[in-house]
Amino acid sequence: MAEHPAYPVGLRLTGRRVVVLGGGQVAQRRLPALIAAGADIRLVSPEATPSVEAMADTGEIAWERRPYTEGDLAGAWYVLIATSDAEAAEAASAEAERHRVWCVRSDDADRATAWTPATGHSEGVTVAVLTTDARHRDPRHTAAIRDAVVEGLRDGTLVAPHRRTRSAGVALVGGGPGDPDLITVRGRRLLAEADVVIADRLGPRDLLAELPPHVEVIDAAKIPYGRFMAQEAINNALIEHAKQGKAVVRLKGGDPFVFGRGMEEAQALAEAGIACTVVPGISSSVSVPGAAGIPVTHRGVAHEFTVVSGHVAPDDERSLVDWPSLAKLTGTLVILMGVDKIGKIAEALVAHGKSPDTPVALVQEGTTAAQRRVDATLATVGEVAVAQEVRPPAVIVVGEVVAVGPHGTV
Repeated sequence: MAEHPAYPVGLRLTGRRVVVLGGGQVAQRRLPALIAAGADIRLVSPEATPSVEAMADTGEIAWERRPYTEGDLAGAWYVLIATSDAEAAEAASAEAERHRVWCVRSDDADRATAWTPATGHSEGVTVAVLTTDARHRDPRHTAAIRDAVVEGLRDGTLVAPHRRTRSAGVALVGGGPGDPDLITVRGRRLLAEADVVIADRLGPRDLLAELPPHVEVIDAAKIPYGRFMAQEAINNALIEHAKQGKAVVRLKGGDPFVFGRGMEEAQALAEAGIACTVVPGISSSVSVPGAAGIPVTHRGVAHEFTVVSGHVAPDDERSLVDWPSLAKLTGTLVILMGVDKIGKIAEALVAHGKSPDTPVALVQEGTTAAQRRVDATLATVGEVAVAQEVRPPAVIVVGEVVAVGPHGTV
């Protein structure tokens, strides 16, 4: 008789008894989804992995530390057999059959009455993939299909039109340090769903080329300011488009709240009654040094790191940075927006006690194809930056961690 395909169905297990036999790696992988489904989970196993034991310790599952015995499936709606005890697996499978309990077997899928699909999630959607032909069952192929669909939904390459009414709103999205692959999954999805994108020049520009033709892309640097300050004009543009009922993304480099003036935009939107979502981004303060082989902390070298803005020189009355205190720290100093002021910054640090031999690295256009690293010391960095024509955007790292990595020669 021909093999019939499995019938796909979604089980609603909230508050319903689920029995898991075995506390090894299979159970460790399957239990989180059962917990998330709200199931009343009973684990029967003499032993368990540390992760499974932690689930029991926190009360997420009830663990009976013993082998399976007849009657353990009483009252169960679903059972997962993940034990290495073949005799126990057969007995439990037979009990499940007698009591009409759907049974998954990790040891023998052909003997099971239910199969666990390869599942993934994206913004309220669960993707579940099953192999329909039992003769060609390949879990790796099934998982690959699952991954491709979920990734497409997350990054916007697989777009399903929304049939729901969207309310006006703005998402402040941190685009990361420059490499388009380093934007968050949520940020990329919101970009794919946007009607309007207002972008900074330091945002991941390559992502803009992937947007559908109907998306209006606005360069924040080219918004006409008129009688407004630049930031005020950007705030007004966000409000104007959101009030038209459009989904607006404010795409910023790095993280919106790390020298990105994101809170100013969030405050302006709140005052205008516009819903605002903040999507954090990978900050260049740690990612760019890492991409250049520089750890901002390292055992035995630096136990802390400090991130400061260098857009205002130390001798400028507008500066809010306590340079004398920074000079006394033994950890790593990361300076953003300080290329044109690095000479004065280095002088201030040395004047307040920092060794002139302290290593310094300037990483220009980090994580992009144009990335380059220039090394110096506090005594030479001002001259080196000019001689090497280092240009913004660049992240400057000051401290012994510069010499830790394979390229850390000064």
